[in-house]
Formats: sequence, C-alpha cells, structure tokens
Amino acid sequence: MTHTFLYDGDCAFCTKAAQFLEKHVRTTAEVTPWQWADLAGLGVSQAQAEEAVIWVEANYQQAGPDAIAVLLRRAQWYWRPIGWFLSFKLVSKAAWPVYRLISRNRHKLPGGTAACSLPQAERDRLTGR
Repeated sequence: MTHTFLYDGDCAFCTKAAQFLEKHVRTTAEVTPWQWADLAGLGVSQAQAEEAVIWVEANYQQAGPDAIAVLLRRAQWYWRPIGWFLSFKLVSKAAWPVYRLISRNRHKLPGGTAACSLPQAERDRLTGR
C-alpha cells in the first residue's frame, strides 16, 4: 500500500500548503485531496477527512499535526528531525490547539477563501455537486 496524505482540496490555503509539500518535501506519500481519494478504500470517513489532514498507511492512520509529523519523518533526512520533534507527546499536545486555530481560521490566511470556512455539505450545495 502506498502512503497517502489527505488534505482539503476545496480549500485554497490547504492546496497551497500541499503544493509546498510536493515541491519542497519529498515524501513516500501520495499527497492528494480527500475529495479525489477512495476514502472507503483507505479506511477514512468523510467526517475524518473534513476534520483534519490525514496520513494513511497499512493499518495506521494519524491526523492533524500528528499526520504532518509522520509525513516529515518519512521525508528527506533534513525534515526528519522536525517530524520527530513534532512526535513528542508534549509537543504534539501543544500542536493540536495551534492546528485547530489555523484550521478554523484558514479562510483568513493567505491563499484562503470563504469556502474554506464552510462544511463540505454546504460547499457541495453551493457548487451543485
């Protein structure tokens, strides 16, 4: 199974962050929008995918900053120390509130759009999906 890193492809801020990852962080993962992924095949629910970025590999999943930590640990050698640092329990605990703050306000960040603040069902209704 390929490693997969899921992000919100309807969010411009998230997409820009994923593009940065693809350009600067060589990883073993397929970085893909959750909207284009086979969520059932990956063992991920839509609710989980809407909640946070997700790292998926065989019998193992992480979300939010923990997913980012795994991705960095599986990247080039110079990203790995950051991934290991983010993996420390106290750092991870501190990272979650920061992640949630950014996630809730991503529509206000550079590259963010108003759509970033809407739940997926509302985005689907507006776009006719």
